[in-house]
Amino acid sequence: MRFDLTDLQLFIAVSDARSITQGAARANLALASASERIKGLEEALGVALLKRGRRGVELTAAGESLLGHARIVIHNVEALQSDLAAYASGVRANVLLLANTSGLSEHLPRALAAFLHEHPDISVDVEERESTDIATAIASGAADLGFAAEHALPDSVERFLFSEDRLMLVASRRSDLGGRRQIDFQEVVGRDFVGLTATSALQVHISRHAAKLGARLRFRARLRGFDAICQMVAADVGIAVIPETAARRCAASMPITTIRIRDAWANRRLTICARSFKALPRAAKQLVDYLRAEAQR
Repeated sequence: MRFDLTDLQLFIAVSDARSITQGAARANLALASASERIKGLEEALGVALLKRGRRGVELTAAGESLLGHARIVIHNVEALQSDLAAYASGVRANVLLLANTSGLSEHLPRALAAFLHEHPDISVDVEERESTDIATAIASGAADLGFAAEHALPDSVERFLFSEDRLMLVASRRSDLGGRRQIDFQEVVGRDFVGLTATSALQVHISRHAAKLGARLRFRARLRGFDAICQMVAADVGIAVIPETAARRCAASMPITTIRIRDAWANRRLTICARSFKALPRAAKQLVDYLRAEAQR
């Protein structure tokens, strides 16, 4: 059986939009043409893929199965196009790595710099995502490689431990929390906070746990880096939750104190993950081998 890539792209668009009309628009196809293509897919497969209704469409069990395979096929085609385009630009391979905020800012830069120095023919695009989004992208085949907190990963995703890094509360040494060594997050959710921008993966993660306690964090300032956040904390603007590596580094030069958060979600094992390390493209395998060696040092 032959599959048309346009049909697969259309089916993904329709599935995401839950509408043939909106899916056709996303795929830049006329509605009549899109409807005929979907009908042709169903006839070729001999099974209904969509349940059509007044409010749009829903996927059948067969449709859900096709959607998963279609995403993998389109992702692999896009990876192929990216690799071949890289040859034309003089770089022989490109690796997309999805990473959470902590990995992007604290754990990966040094290792990636050393890897890229040793492999001038490879480029790496690092894209920030929340760990749960990374897990979904890896499991669905939408991405090859991720750096994420282990608790967010399903059993089907392969992984190895890269580092451990708790989330810590930081406060000014002059504040009433200056003498604390441990704390429950519930004790502080009503205070003024300093945090990362609202769209950062780590900030989304922290805010979700505050919401589970029935609280919405109140931010006096939002900044893009942990050093800037700690400077605000040192000036008594508010408290903050940041990775332990960043907290201890900043505490060495700023009048802030680090406080262990007792909540289980603050204890994170950070991993390198993939659907299958053996099935990765060659350049991604080289990066994985390098990061695995770094983790064991």
